[in-house]
Amino acid sequence: MILDDAGMDGIAAVIFDEFHGRSLDGDFGLALALDVQAALRPDLRLLVMSATIDGARVGTLLGEAPVVTSEGRSYPVDIRYRDRAADMRIEDAMASACRDMLAEETGSVLAFLPGQGEIERTAERLAGRLPADVDIAPLYGGLDGRAQDAAIRPAPEGRRKLVLATSIAETSITIDGVRVVIDSGLSRLPKYEPATGLTRLETVRASRASADQRAGRAGRTQPGVALRLWRAEQTAALPAFTPPEILEADLSGLLLDCAAFGVTDPAMLSFLDKPPAPALAEARALLVELGALDGDGRLTDAGEAMRRLALPVRLAHMVAEAGDRRAASELAVLLTERGLGGTAVDLDRRLAGFRRDKGPRAQAARKMAERLNRSAAQERPSGASSAMTSAGALLLLAYPDRVAKARGEYGRFVLANGRGRCSIRPSRWQGRVFWSSPTCRAGPRMRGSRLPQRSPKKRSASIFQGGWKPRPRRVSMPSAAPCGRGRRYGSAPSGSPNANCRHLSAQRRIAG
Repeated sequence: MILDDAGMDGIAAVIFDEFHGRSLDGDFGLALALDVQAALRPDLRLLVMSATIDGARVGTLLGEAPVVTSEGRSYPVDIRYRDRAADMRIEDAMASACRDMLAEETGSVLAFLPGQGEIERTAERLAGRLPADVDIAPLYGGLDGRAQDAAIRPAPEGRRKLVLATSIAETSITIDGVRVVIDSGLSRLPKYEPATGLTRLETVRASRASADQRAGRAGRTQPGVALRLWRAEQTAALPAFTPPEILEADLSGLLLDCAAFGVTDPAMLSFLDKPPAPALAEARALLVELGALDGDGRLTDAGEAMRRLALPVRLAHMVAEAGDRRAASELAVLLTERGLGGTAVDLDRRLAGFRRDKGPRAQAARKMAERLNRSAAQERPSGASSAMTSAGALLLLAYPDRVAKARGEYGRFVLANGRGRCSIRPSRWQGRVFWSSPTCRAGPRMRGSRLPQRSPKKRSASIFQGGWKPRPRRVSMPSAAPCGRGRRYGSAPSGSPNANCRHLSAQRRIAG
């Protein structure tokens, strides 16, 4: 809203709720609001709200604003601890704890796990081993709206529910009947590596703030119990708060929106935590490479068209520049929605499966792709780069630096950005000289690992211009775990369990 109307006409106050999540959107929105308040709207009121926030720091950022504390209404929660052996898988510990708590306590149970994989494996361990009146309900971002609604809906009369959830259930969701919470103590967060331009996922200890939020779910409607799968004395060693996303994320989308706001250097804005210089430098180089910014950091016409597509910048560039925007839009949706079209690493096969899928989630995704296609056509009437429609050719427009050439032994490739060692199962790629992946893992720079000295965009384009002779239909997308914060700004792996995904939240009940 602020980007489209800097004066914020007709707006008297802006409220930032659940600010403890420290999403990139939230931090950026507050920085923009402070800028507007200082320059144009001294009468604009700003209110930042959270149950677990560093109030003193936020108050200082807001110009020594008063900190108001309201205890609110809650029921007592009995917090218990159970240590997990070092060699015990979290799924085994969680399954055992679920069985015990369902036997000892009344009411429904909400169990927190780091990701979709752990949820599915825990459900497998519990299948057929629960009381007859208990239903298992998974809850994560990759589920369709119907399954998410089933997880949130109260259990039928005379039955109980065991909800296996990611961190999306920490806040904003109250599940009636839940009076027991089991906390694995783990979270999965994305971490962007400027040196490689890749985002990877890390399973980390949950913060004390997250643990408090999770425990609080047990006391929303009645007195409850929270079981933590660690020793009580370990709580003090947990980080106080979850790391702000701005310190860990790909900042290309942030930089693009800053340019649209007329800010060429984000350091000019009042962020609670300043964006890291290496990540900003990497983001700026990418945006210049894609033609979204000029040499002075100003927004170009191509950059404006990309920004209005509300996709991660790489995928926005692919859709805006593709000769076949319909195929590019379908691929963009496929890369942001985990599980669509199957699990094959070959994206052409997944695209074919996606187009054949008659399920409600696939139909909704195809409608989303069609809206992207229409929006791109309005911004730029004709694609400028390529008329080729294979997934490989389209990926070159989004990931020119991630084209890779075999290094002479199976499973080792050199990327166009100069990185070697990509994690891939060699048997699937025997005889494949070239491949492209939006989510590959790259190792450190290695001697002799660079491709010809051209920009990544030109190097990758030469693949299809006679310089190299690949089989472009073989396109890799190695599987990745669900991302905890896959928002518009990031180039994180697909399938976020977080509820704040900016470019998909309008289409899904709980966006991933």
